[in-house]
Amino acid sequence: MKIQGKMFLWLSLFVLISAVVYGVWSKEPAGTTALFLAFGLCVMIGYYLAFTARRVDAMAQDNKEADVADEAGEVGFFSPHSWQPLALGFGGALAFLGVAIGWWVLYFSLPVILVGIWGWVFEYYRGENQTQ
Repeated sequence: MKIQGKMFLWLSLFVLISAVVYGVWSKEPAGTTALFLAFGLCVMIGYYLAFTARRVDAMAQDNKEADVADEAGEVGFFSPHSWQPLALGFGGALAFLGVAIGWWVLYFSLPVILVGIWGWVFEYYRGENQTQ
């Protein structure tokens, strides 16, 4: 995780320089503000990764002599076949369509989003995945 923290901190330095140059040349407040906010986000992520790297064991990407196979193994647990992201995606698309067409479409998207969230939260409390 050390290398990721360093990468984000170097990226934050680049974004800061870009923000200053962009702000001086363009005198446009919205883009300059967005770049300064991106700088802040890069610093937060870089600090978190560097801070966390001190508390966890060294990973394969921190070793310059490591092979790709050194980091092989189980990555984590993922839901095997969940339909809830599809429902949430459909509800989110309908909500954004409501911004373009009219706010009344949000009344139809809200139940779809709520059903998707409800299903995602309680996915492992019933059905074939209950014991996982």
